[in-house]
Amino acid sequence: MKNIIQVQLDFDSLNTVAAAYLEMGEGTPIIMLHGFMGEASCWLPLMNQLKSNFRCIGLDLLGFGQSARPMIRYDIAKEVAFLRQVVEALQLDSFYLLGHSFGGWVSAAYALQYPDSLRGLILAAPAGIRDDGFAGRYDHLRPILWETPAIDWGLELIKPIAGLFGQEKTIAQISWMRRELTTQPAARSFLVDRLRPEDAIDTVEKEIHRLTVPTLVITGDQDETIPLWHSETYANEIPNAKLVILPNADHSLPQNFAHQLAIEITPWSLTHK
Repeated sequence: MKNIIQVQLDFDSLNTVAAAYLEMGEGTPIIMLHGFMGEASCWLPLMNQLKSNFRCIGLDLLGFGQSARPMIRYDIAKEVAFLRQVVEALQLDSFYLLGHSFGGWVSAAYALQYPDSLRGLILAAPAGIRDDGFAGRYDHLRPILWETPAIDWGLELIKPIAGLFGQEKTIAQISWMRRELTTQPAARSFLVDRLRPEDAIDTVEKEIHRLTVPTLVITGDQDETIPLWHSETYANEIPNAKLVILPNADHSLPQNFAHQLAIEITPWSLTHK
């Protein structure tokens, strides 16, 4: 794996915090933002595809990966402010911004606030569209957010018998998610603070019609995480946006469909220099 680079930022009245990123290639800069509970390494397959034409910068967002994880209340505005400070620290005057899922949400919010800094906006299966249908979908997982060791004891007790009922993978996944949420304050904050539909106060569907940045929206026709209509909303509301639906592609676009992403991104970027 490429070595992680860190830059120190004075952020949001906190002590100096680290912003971690991967970098590969030369050419026009393109910043890549990962999805929820992800990290910059998910972009390595695409970086290898684009490195001959782009200076690829995969950033760990605030609270994720090897960037700082302060114990604060996280929201999209803080992620946008964090990204802006990284842009300034790297002295990037003009660049492409690519975001996947949660990173797409942050990217759209950044474009709304700092449109003049972008050559183009690329949204891969972007989140950020209010969808009350998500409410209640994960209610059965709420106990993994409880701050009590009883949950951990219970999971350990269940593990030996989970195999008898064919549930060993489910228990292992729940245990992994609980461990991750313990170590990722940003992920925990976003989940805890958005358990109700009315908590979705920073989605972007009411604002994206104002965007004038050239925009490419890419999604897969087999995505079961972010519904197709979310990407269609972006494409319909952003003037002159282009929508590409990849056949037989699921939500794991950076990891498993890098070649298809590169095929769409490279020629599109040449028309929006």
